[in-house]
Amino acid sequence: MSTTSIAKPTKRPVLRRRAGVGEAMPAYGLSEGSNSFRIGLRARERAVIDRALSILGRYLSGPGDVFQDPDAVKRYCRLHLAAEPCEHFAVLYLNAQNQGIAFERHFTGTLTQTSVYPREIVSAAIRHHAAAVVLTHNHPSGSVQPSRADEALTCALKHALALVDVRVLDHVIVGGTQALSMAEAGLI
Repeated sequence: MSTTSIAKPTKRPVLRRRAGVGEAMPAYGLSEGSNSFRIGLRARERAVIDRALSILGRYLSGPGDVFQDPDAVKRYCRLHLAAEPCEHFAVLYLNAQNQGIAFERHFTGTLTQTSVYPREIVSAAIRHHAAAVVLTHNHPSGSVQPSRADEALTCALKHALALVDVRVLDHVIVGGTQALSMAEAGLI
């Protein structure tokens, strides 16, 4: 599980674990598809690119009104999940003004599914003192259509988090260069 603090800038080394340069590229319309661009990338080059992505992530996710706009939330989720080769389930934790507190990857699965445990999400929401959350996961296939399992999970998490007064604002599904907001689609 990796947690990225987004409420306070830090001068410490990068806190995010990055798999490589491809993680953010599809979110900005750069080359998509094969991961062949990673071949031949030296460790120092990868470190420089990873650091640049970390800085970009902080600018896209700093405190303020950044998460008032559903498109900004979708871009942020694409930045973190677009190029992952297997499913990842993550949560963006927000305060009462919809300012980012943390982005945390909770579960990693296979090419087609991941197991999500509501107890862990509720525990993390309490730990982060979150007032609201945006759930997000990726579909490595590139399809952003929610499955029945996605809808059922969203409903279960919404009910579990409501018990501790945490609102589920959205569930964003990332697939390649696209992202679907289940709230905008009327599924929440």
